[in-house]
Amino acid sequence: MPTLNRSETYEKYADQLIRFATGIVGPSDSRDVVSTAVVSAMWSANWSSVHHQRAYLYKAVLNESRRHLRNKDRRRAAELQAAGGTQVEWIPDVRPDVLEAVARLTLSQRAIVFLAYWENMKPAEIARFLDLSDGTVHRQLARGEARLRRILND
Repeated sequence: MPTLNRSETYEKYADQLIRFATGIVGPSDSRDVVSTAVVSAMWSANWSSVHHQRAYLYKAVLNESRRHLRNKDRRRAAELQAAGGTQVEWIPDVRPDVLEAVARLTLSQRAIVFLAYWENMKPAEIARFLDLSDGTVHRQLARGEARLRRILND
């Protein structure tokens, strides 16, 4: 398979990466996460030796999502402290119970559940894709599913 240039690679995978990021960080931040991850990945010293560009970009988006969520949590904590501990309600534009349930999963569980259900990937494919062991994927998927069932059935 011929190697695509950066622009062609982005065009080929952008929509998939945005859907993936949306499942992890939400719709309002997904495009920022993807653009930061893609620029960082494609301009890294490793890019020329990457054989599986799609998997590499998904992993970059997952890592950038982790960084983004950590920073967002830090900002939220600082804002709450500055506001004297007052909580501000956020009204999502999707079903609140589902959004809350997914948000309560670990980041790994969210990523694996997204790939399994929204991208229809098999656990072995997810393992290769995210560079995890098959056992880790099976375990995280089972835990994520069980947790979603518990939260949504309460």
